[in-house]
Amino acid sequence: MQAVFDHLTALIAANPAVGEWYTTIVRFLFPVLALLILLRAIRSLLRVPHTPETWAQLSMPNGAPAPLTHWENIIGRSRFADVVLNYPSISRQHAALIRGEDAVWTVYDLDSKGGTLVNGEKIEGSAQVREGDTITLGGVPLMLLPITAEEKQAQLAHRKAERPATIWPSFLWLTLFQVLTCFQLIVASGEAATVMIPVVFLCLIVVMWLYFIVIRLTRCVGFEMETIAFFLSTLSLAVTASSAPSALPKQLIAVLLGLGLFLILGIFLRDLSRVQRIRWLMAAGAIALLGITLVLGKSKYGASNWLVLGGLSFQPSEIAKICYIFAGSATLDRLFRRRNLSLFIVLTGVCIGCLGLMSDFGTAAIFFVTFLVIAYLRSGDFATLSLICGGAVFGGIIILEFKPYILNRFAAWGHAWEQASGAGFQQTRTMSAAASGGLVGVGAGNGWLHNVAAADTDLVFGMLCEEWGLLIAILAVLAIITLAIFAARACRVGRSSFYTIAACAASSLLVFQTCLNVFGSVDLLPLTGVTFPFVSNGGSAMMSAWGLLAFLKATDTRENASFATRFLSSRQSDGKEARAHEED
Repeated sequence: MQAVFDHLTALIAANPAVGEWYTTIVRFLFPVLALLILLRAIRSLLRVPHTPETWAQLSMPNGAPAPLTHWENIIGRSRFADVVLNYPSISRQHAALIRGEDAVWTVYDLDSKGGTLVNGEKIEGSAQVREGDTITLGGVPLMLLPITAEEKQAQLAHRKAERPATIWPSFLWLTLFQVLTCFQLIVASGEAATVMIPVVFLCLIVVMWLYFIVIRLTRCVGFEMETIAFFLSTLSLAVTASSAPSALPKQLIAVLLGLGLFLILGIFLRDLSRVQRIRWLMAAGAIALLGITLVLGKSKYGASNWLVLGGLSFQPSEIAKICYIFAGSATLDRLFRRRNLSLFIVLTGVCIGCLGLMSDFGTAAIFFVTFLVIAYLRSGDFATLSLICGGAVFGGIIILEFKPYILNRFAAWGHAWEQASGAGFQQTRTMSAAASGGLVGVGAGNGWLHNVAAADTDLVFGMLCEEWGLLIAILAVLAIITLAIFAARACRVGRSSFYTIAACAASSLLVFQTCLNVFGSVDLLPLTGVTFPFVSNGGSAMMSAWGLLAFLKATDTRENASFATRFLSSRQSDGKEARAHEED
């Protein structure tokens, strides 16, 4: 390969006009390929109807059936309950009826005033419920019944209709995109080009297709999220090759480790009982990661949030994000326990406190926003959250008094051009470079912004605009937003509150972090020093982004598309349909 590479670079050096023509052509070709790659995936994700699944039904006192469309269902007087009972003896949130993965139902009394009975016997805490059993809530009898054969058939038909779009054409376009990017980087680097560029991109292509083939053999057909992640990771490798070529192998390893984390975490999330057993272990992991960094962390760009082991450096706070969301999410039977929520608030205070002491206020803001999302989903209490936000603002004012360099960043916010050689140096260079890129960019590797500090991390949106053009930069942002929209829509029919809370928290984190990176680099928000998910150069950030994607993947309830349920073979699916016909 080295001999072939040397011959290629020599040929390009001898014929510079060929390289110039190549760059001119692919600059206009890249946005077209990006649209072909992403539009199929985005359209497939946004067109999913998210039809509710019915798992059983409750026979109401008047004989009408109330479908149970989640694994975890709130029964109460509140209009937000899954099963609404408008009786004065019923509490607003009276009981939770939860289905286990073994298809066994359990009813939990949520400290109701009227009490909960199963077949006439009062329960203390919880009790198993079988089909045909009578649940009495505050004197109101309900009977648990299975769904009918016709409903089963209709549900199977709906699930088959929700199958994802065929995604392999996007993988083919993405492969072409990666090959053309590799050649463009070689052309732009000239004599400085190394054989590591084609080696890294070849490895990414092989791993991407190997992942597709292996997962497809398990009958999984949903690859839209992975397509988006691989596309953004390709941009990350291109940015790294342009700004720090020596770090290219490290970034590839980070992508591979992130993909491995995505698979492991996604498979682990399929078993809710297993997830619940290690929630507080993950909480301890988040505290341990941040605590070790607080003690042993090295300062970089003003924040002591880096651990250095030998020649490797990484940010434990990135992995702590995954642990934090894992610990903060909860199934419905634990959701309304005050002790559970109180411990989560303590966990949040410890994490944000550690980040504050490290002076990593960008990550602290991300943790705080994630906390607000989780806390609202768990409690729905706007008044309490308003008080918390007020306290956070007061705390932020105090921090600014003791951290003057943070105040300087805020002082430069909106006035970057007035301090172009001082506090606004990075922002003004980013805006100038972005403007020079136009719609299609100057070509990967041909920009100058990479000479500015943190160009490939905090200012990476500017590098995308300069080298790849505004069109691809906007598509990268749109890809992140699409993931969040899909997660938000899927959560309405989520099987478990754990998946709902985790996915909403992860998607909110990704969107908020993207906003801080994009708007901070162009002076619409203060520059906080956070990364662009999947795109910025950095191993820890790349692994974190892939890990967070697993929470979103777990909300996908389309047939054989989700890590939340075990994949069904076509034989099993046909068997289910046959049994439904037999029952009919």
